[in-house]
Amino acid sequence: MKQSAGILLFRRKDQEIEFFLVHPGGPFFAKKDLGFWTVPKGELNEGEDALTAAIREFKEETDQSLGGDFIELTPIVQKGGKKVWCWAFEGDLEPSTIVSNTFEIEWPPRSGKKQSFAEIDRANWFTYADAITYINEKQIALLDELKSKLSR
Repeated sequence: MKQSAGILLFRRKDQEIEFFLVHPGGPFFAKKDLGFWTVPKGELNEGEDALTAAIREFKEETDQSLGGDFIELTPIVQKGGKKVWCWAFEGDLEPSTIVSNTFEIEWPPRSGKKQSFAEIDRANWFTYADAITYINEKQIALLDELKSKLSR
């Protein structure tokens, strides 16, 4: 089973929790919006601790470093079978300042041409009501769990 790890960044604004989500870059996601946003995450390296991977992936996808108190959330399994480990972290950043790493693929297909694309092409803050329409549906459980933990 493939495994990923990520960080659900959140902030409190006007007595409401907002969630920081990112949109995958590249040609496959260019015209996909609702249901395709995600927490910044990526695959674990061989033998890598999941929290270490989550922090590394957040840095790779946003160019922002995090450190401090992380809130562990219950792992989820996405439709394709990938297990996602996730930690919440309270913080704030300006979405327009993110700088994502890139990946290279043959594009257009069978053209023999390689093109580079940003792994993340945009980011934004979402209220819960908006986040549940934009985020990958299996990741809604992460938002729900965090909301529950913060209301205690």
